[in-house]
Amino acid sequence: MAGLAVRPARILIAALSGVLAVLIGTGVWIAAQARDEQGRAGDKQAALLAAGTHAKNLISLDYRSVEDDMRRILDTATGAARAEYDANAAKLKSTTVENKVVQHGVLRATGLVSMKPAKADVLVVADVEIRWDGSKSAPQERYYRWRMDVSKIGRLWLVSKVVQVP
Repeated sequence: MAGLAVRPARILIAALSGVLAVLIGTGVWIAAQARDEQGRAGDKQAALLAAGTHAKNLISLDYRSVEDDMRRILDTATGAARAEYDANAAKLKSTTVENKVVQHGVLRATGLVSMKPAKADVLVVADVEIRWDGSKSAPQERYYRWRMDVSKIGRLWLVSKVVQVP
């Protein structure tokens, strides 16, 4: 009779152990899903920030700090975008200095078009006021709309392609 009482206890312990294993497994799965979602949200914000920062760098130039301004543009770019800016850097620098250009840009908005694990497609809206020190010409306002490809390189998000859109 004592053997019969032990058997239901073992069955109960086995059943409770199984339930506990399922609960632990579910908890681990939920935690992993939350971590993945948090990572995706962090990547989304980082991609938007990278595109916005790059745009701000593109439209904020001053003949008195053009070397630093150009370095900021290159530091936020990679791939084709970096190669293009690097190839045009000397001309942009000389034109900016010769004409005493001062551009003050304002980032208006960024929006995510699509997102993949290490790539994002971002729309950017920015405005700029351009003036020329020593000139009597009135400042000009320009409005920019870009579509930027942003790539994750290591832990950094950098702009790899910039296309102006109407």
